[in-house]
Amino acid sequence: MIQRVLTGLLLSSLLAVAVPGHAAPDDGWRTSWSSAPDSAGPALPAQTLRQVVRTSAGGGRVRVRLSNLFGTTPLTLGAAHVGVSAGGAHVQPGSDHTLTFGGRAAVTIAPGASAVSDPVDLAVGARQVLAVSLYLPSGVPVSTIHGAALQTAWVNAPGDATAAADLPSAATDDSRYFLSDVEVQGTDAARTLAIVGDSIADGIGSGDDHDARWPDALAARLQADPALAATGIANGGIAGNRVLNDASTPFVGPSVLARFDRDALDKPGVRWVLLHEGINDITAAQLLSAPGQQVTVEQIEAGMRTLAARARARGVRIWAGTLLPFAGTKHFYSEAAERQRQALNAWIRAAGAFDAVVDFDAALRDPANPSRLNPAYDSGDHLHPNETGYRMMAQQVDLRLLHAK
Repeated sequence: MIQRVLTGLLLSSLLAVAVPGHAAPDDGWRTSWSSAPDSAGPALPAQTLRQVVRTSAGGGRVRVRLSNLFGTTPLTLGAAHVGVSAGGAHVQPGSDHTLTFGGRAAVTIAPGASAVSDPVDLAVGARQVLAVSLYLPSGVPVSTIHGAALQTAWVNAPGDATAAADLPSAATDDSRYFLSDVEVQGTDAARTLAIVGDSIADGIGSGDDHDARWPDALAARLQADPALAATGIANGGIAGNRVLNDASTPFVGPSVLARFDRDALDKPGVRWVLLHEGINDITAAQLLSAPGQQVTVEQIEAGMRTLAARARARGVRIWAGTLLPFAGTKHFYSEAAERQRQALNAWIRAAGAFDAVVDFDAALRDPANPSRLNPAYDSGDHLHPNETGYRMMAQQVDLRLLHAK
């Protein structure tokens, strides 16, 4: 079982330059579910894995993206299937579809690479739960995972059970393995909102199998507006992520600067990016002593300006969210860190670096003590919101921004 990382937000390498080009192709495909690979996982024996996802937008065709980003050897999958979940490890009868890759049932993915399946005709409803099953015929020495899945996965089922209606002998895990995206195709123009964040986008503080992250709550809001119901949401949250530096315990994943294309700009149909990162860059000073891990507010701002320039060079609008208060947290908080958070929030609000600002801080802080989360929204660790807080965060996104052409 992979231990969850219960920390926060951003990404690395200020030397990254703007990439000219255009937004991802608008051919009706959009990301309906996403989980950013964030670390190397354990060795896995030959087995079948079954993982469930809840879509954001629906469509008439579906394809799946798989990642070997952290693998040290080629990843061979002998079979892959997708179907409608019937709860637990069950697949709804008659909904199972074999996935192929270039017309073949098996696929081998090089270390650091990914693969997308051929489309299958499967009617996917908005916020529908799908089951994706993968067969590893020979196992792997290093897997690619998203550590804080907040979702039960069924693992270590013997043999190729990808077409089975149930996996009664499987063990369970709470990480994502290899599965990074589910994409759907509609008849209208593709529209995807990519969210790039840390543990708060990742939903730490919400319950397992609740699908109660704030991006999930935002997806539910979109379904109430017929003009926005076909908009997909790609959740690129990684617990412990930073803007400017790659993983360094307890901080997790490639920096935002390093992963921005893969986890945001390259998503099919992407039109908007919402960036909510930075608190982990600030709190690293409390936990890491190496000089390269110490960053200033000005350096974080420069990194965010680089991200904004890269988005605009691709024709993508970029918004930023203010950082939530975190006084009362163990190990992370200090008065110096709070001054940095306040300074970065002031810059986000006033600098004009982004196309819009979502003021999460103003909505969730304690009116009586603005350096703390409102107790009504606090999961108990004084850093991550509870499910009510995540719903409040989703309410702060002005849906008129998504109506804008």
